[in-house]
Amino acid sequence: MAKEGSDTNISTPEIAAIAGGLISTPVIGWSLYTLKTTGCGLPPGPGGSIGALEGISYLVVVGIVGWSLYTKTKTGSGLPNGPFGLLGAVEGLSYLALVAIIVVFGLQYFQQGYIPGPLPADQCFG
Repeated sequence: MAKEGSDTNISTPEIAAIAGGLISTPVIGWSLYTLKTTGCGLPPGPGGSIGALEGISYLVVVGIVGWSLYTKTKTGSGLPNGPFGLLGAVEGLSYLALVAIIVVFGLQYFQQGYIPGPLPADQCFG
């Protein structure tokens, strides 16, 4: 008998959430650290690739939290643990990242009076 959450029939959205979450949460950590220390987000990078990764990472984390909340309202529990507990770990990291986003964005707004937009600004990368 298999343990709960150790199901070998993992779905494509679960695989995507695991991969996306494992990449996105460190990128958000880097982004928030950069925002707090410089007042600007990550630089655009070659062809805008770093900025795009940053933006997609925020969307992935919000998507995972949204999926988790939806599942919680429908089933009474969060996302399944997934293989090796990775989906559960990504879910927890996504909630932590969301709290960090709220805190750092709030501090940025109260200290600097603005939150940088999603596009490169002259004040940061001009």
